[in-house]
Amino acid sequence: MKKRELTGAYARGLYHACGIDDVEDKPLVGIANSWSELVPGHIHLGEVGAAVAEGVRAAGGIPLAFGTMALCDGIVQGRGMQAVLPSRDLIAASVELTARAYGFDALICLASCDKIVPGMLMAAARLDLPTLFVTGGLMAEGWWGERRLVASDVKEAIGRANRGEITLAALSEIERAACPGPGVCNMMGTANTMCVAVEAAGLSLPGNATVEAIDPQSGEISMDLRSLARSAGARAVEALASGVSFRDVVTAAVLRDLVAVTQAIGGSTNLVLHLGAIAAELGHTLTLEDWDRIGRETPLLVKLKPASSRSVSDLRRAGGVRALLKELSPQLDLCRPTAYGSTMARVVSEAEGRGLLEGVISSRADPLAPTGGIAVLYGNLAPAGAVIKASGVDLAMMHHVGPARVFDCEEDVRECLLGGRVQPGDVLVVRYEGPRGGPGMRELSLPAAILVGMGLADSVAMVTDGRFSGATRGPCVGHVCPEAALGGPLAALCDGDVIEIDIPARTLSVRLSDDEIEARMRQAVPPSREIPAGFLRLYAQRVGPASGGAVLC
Repeated sequence: MKKRELTGAYARGLYHACGIDDVEDKPLVGIANSWSELVPGHIHLGEVGAAVAEGVRAAGGIPLAFGTMALCDGIVQGRGMQAVLPSRDLIAASVELTARAYGFDALICLASCDKIVPGMLMAAARLDLPTLFVTGGLMAEGWWGERRLVASDVKEAIGRANRGEITLAALSEIERAACPGPGVCNMMGTANTMCVAVEAAGLSLPGNATVEAIDPQSGEISMDLRSLARSAGARAVEALASGVSFRDVVTAAVLRDLVAVTQAIGGSTNLVLHLGAIAAELGHTLTLEDWDRIGRETPLLVKLKPASSRSVSDLRRAGGVRALLKELSPQLDLCRPTAYGSTMARVVSEAEGRGLLEGVISSRADPLAPTGGIAVLYGNLAPAGAVIKASGVDLAMMHHVGPARVFDCEEDVRECLLGGRVQPGDVLVVRYEGPRGGPGMRELSLPAAILVGMGLADSVAMVTDGRFSGATRGPCVGHVCPEAALGGPLAALCDGDVIEIDIPARTLSVRLSDDEIEARMRQAVPPSREIPAGFLRLYAQRVGPASGGAVLC
């Protein structure tokens, strides 16, 4: 016997116990599957993973599936949101270490939601294997009477119920109707923004970002999603022959293109964190200055729920990501390989015609706005920058001046809102919620949505060193850097200080002198906050600023 055969006997025996033979004769394809009973976007991924494995076997590979954690941002809001952004790093580490330990030849990543997709992208960047993604498809639209609903409508309904506009019974009906079954929440939140970015990068097959998760007639996983999953399994094996690895597909130029795509669709501000973190893994930089420059060059072509009445299913009906890329193509580099053996130029050339795009994807010649959906603000409150989803802001609030109402945590601002103690004109400042101060940079989209539901989005603004979501609309400024816990000027604010938010001018400032801010900072006392022993404590010690992607260092 050959030495390799002798020394591999132990592993072969253990693989045999798993029902796997011929491991030294066929390529090993790792299938990172984030199936979970805790996340609606992932609850069906077990079956999707089985379809991927079928494709791998059919193409002559050996599928080796393993699991990762997955958290639902929506479910944990108001409960354990501090754990969500840190989970991105654990997911990345679990995929990376499993792949290194088992020596996979190729990788397929199954994920749908907010931190899971970017965590797997970070791992793929470290491993640089031939890599494909399968995202889990869209949750069906819900209906309440004649009104079409998605998940973000539930959050806004909380505010409507609190002000007496709807009854508690109606709220109960809305919460059940808006989320009818498995799939990605049918709005342009972080999950769908990431799924669009993955397809636009050429990492998932055409149509994957906007495919239906469940067939509305049978209630089973849609045939289109099953077909995409099988094809992805086969293409991963075929990619080994071509030698195209993750870093061949995701270059610095592609990252800049993904910023443009995010800007064009009015996507989630969380992409500022996630694309920055992926860039760091690849050895590139993606700065707030890049986001601002590209945003100024990119027209807004799409507005989807909650920023409009359209859902992501409407984007599918309009031709999906391919149609969007075709309209945006003059500013993109499409002469690049995909992970599945084509070029993006060829993929885009197969996009469906303009006739389907009316009302969903605007033309470059007649955009919804001349600049992209995310703006970067600077000023004496944000010396290192802050971000806002400008495409979700009412025109009347593009420039707002008002008195500060200062809170040291999310719970306090939420209680103030629900208690009816917010006045038109206020600027709600929520500090010590950054990556280190939180720790974990909690998402404040629930109080932001309550503000909208209470009818205050055209008169009240929010400013925080925490973060928001693609599902946020209204004048909500996040990622303020430096964060308060690291000596950022938010720590100097007091109730009544006059804050000015000027989105067209890209400024965020308080009407205080530099000397006054410095004097107050010397007196600032951060709130006492016990961080539990474990990963969150380690995270608080090692996480970098939001402006750099909140990466561990």
